[in-house]
Amino acid sequence: MSYKDETLKKYLDDLAGRLPAPGGGSAAALTAGLGASLISMVVNFSLGKPKYAKYENELKGILDKSERLREELLRLVDLDVVAYQSKNSRDALDVPFMVARLCFEGERLCPPLIKKGNINLISDVAVAAILLESAFASAYFNVEINLKMLDDKKLSRAVRKELMQKGTTITKIRLETEEKIGKIIRR
Repeated sequence: MSYKDETLKKYLDDLAGRLPAPGGGSAAALTAGLGASLISMVVNFSLGKPKYAKYENELKGILDKSERLREELLRLVDLDVVAYQSKNSRDALDVPFMVARLCFEGERLCPPLIKKGNINLISDVAVAAILLESAFASAYFNVEINLKMLDDKKLSRAVRKELMQKGTTITKIRLETEEKIGKIIRR
């Protein structure tokens, strides 16, 4: 089943249903895709506005990255279903690990938008940061469960080390983003 061309209702019905997939891994990819989409939206509402003209090149770079992330995360929504159905432990590990890495990339796009993005969409930057952190945490748990099935201690150590470092950074970025945006909103 390919969900990328299905309705949101179909996806949510299948996610809620008594089906083996989609599950948490696919939902993590979709959640991260929503975060990346919000980043794109903020940039699209900033480009072409005189107030943000001096940031135009940087904003275009952010948009290129967020659109690449959005496309890849949508692909991973379906790839996670395929990986789960294949019963291949390595595939089941690789997809959520990639989702986690992409969440990290996406999270790093949020802080510049606090100053350089359209102020009218500042709360959407906070939502993007929260969604990406949430998707990262979700992907993390899917990686952990699949590491147990692999029984490869060297790989497990390397993956866990990378995810711990990225997780610490993502949380720090999300907290700083929320704090700065909260101050702007409460002015």
